[in-house]
Amino acid sequence: MSRVYNFSAGPAVLPEEVLKEVADEMMDYRGCGMSVMEMSHRSKMFDDIIKEAEKDLRELMHIPDNYKVLFLQGGASQQFAMIPMNLMKNRVADYIVTGQWAKKAWQEAQKYGKANKIASSEDKTFSYIPDCSDLPVSEDADYVYICENNTIYGTKYKELPNTKGKILVSDVSSCFLSEPIDVTKYGLVYGGVQKNIGPAGMVIAIIREDLITEDVLPGTPTMLTYKTHADAGSLYNTPNCFCIYVCGKVFKWLKKMGGLEAMKERNEKKAAILYDFLDQSEMFHGTVEKKDRSLMNVPFVTGDKELDAKFVKESQEAGFENLKGHRTVGGMRASIYNAMPMEGVEALVAFMKKFEEENR
Repeated sequence: MSRVYNFSAGPAVLPEEVLKEVADEMMDYRGCGMSVMEMSHRSKMFDDIIKEAEKDLRELMHIPDNYKVLFLQGGASQQFAMIPMNLMKNRVADYIVTGQWAKKAWQEAQKYGKANKIASSEDKTFSYIPDCSDLPVSEDADYVYICENNTIYGTKYKELPNTKGKILVSDVSSCFLSEPIDVTKYGLVYGGVQKNIGPAGMVIAIIREDLITEDVLPGTPTMLTYKTHADAGSLYNTPNCFCIYVCGKVFKWLKKMGGLEAMKERNEKKAAILYDFLDQSEMFHGTVEKKDRSLMNVPFVTGDKELDAKFVKESQEAGFENLKGHRTVGGMRASIYNAMPMEGVEALVAFMKKFEEENR
């Protein structure tokens, strides 16, 4: 069978080159006679895998020495609780709610202290990023929290908020490694890897060392304390070995592609192909304010639910998978992560043009 163009929001498309390497090593990793899925996480061989993965990630993101890289389980959703448990010393935090995941994080934080919603774009179905240049940041807030790229709604912060000196915590799940970031601007930056980096089942958290302490909220479980994992080099318990291994291969692929500067340029070109078509189409329309458009997730609609359903059905028959939009937005959504080839976006636009001609 031939490969489809997979526009899934996550778990999502992975580089074919990486998938082939993984397939080649599935039965026998580098002559050890077994798969990475079968080897001990305490073995020298796996120790080399996790250390090399961290080294490559540090090089890609220019992560300073005073930040720890943690490979954790529980996905991004577990971070919604782990962050306040570890960082909410004053039991106060500020949240900017620009989508479903930021909203869930804000709701979860309310279990541990006072979580203030200091800005939101819910009034227009999260179709824009609010002005964050002069927010009412709480004097006693322990941190300001954002979700930097909103997978469902297709918005992206082009400038980080002015946190007025407070620690910035950011969920970058759906834009992770799509472009360079300045890690020093964050106290904690994290993301689930299943959208842009690897298989589902893991989150990577990059945390400034001074934030990793034993001073956590009373009752915080051992497994939900950052210090537990930082002290053990992400090996306190059996980690997601296979996921770390695949992510490591994706890091190598990114370096080979020219690093994050090259990926940003490539992603901008890919997104422009789709956005340029949406801007001139008489049938299809983007749902996001232009200035806040994501390079990774592109929602669009026809304005007619029956026509949307017809498009999704026919696009699937033509080899374009997972284009149905999230129920809160409707219509369609194309997630065009790092591993989506340029030809995939070009083929989608060609199909959209044909569909528009045939359904005028």
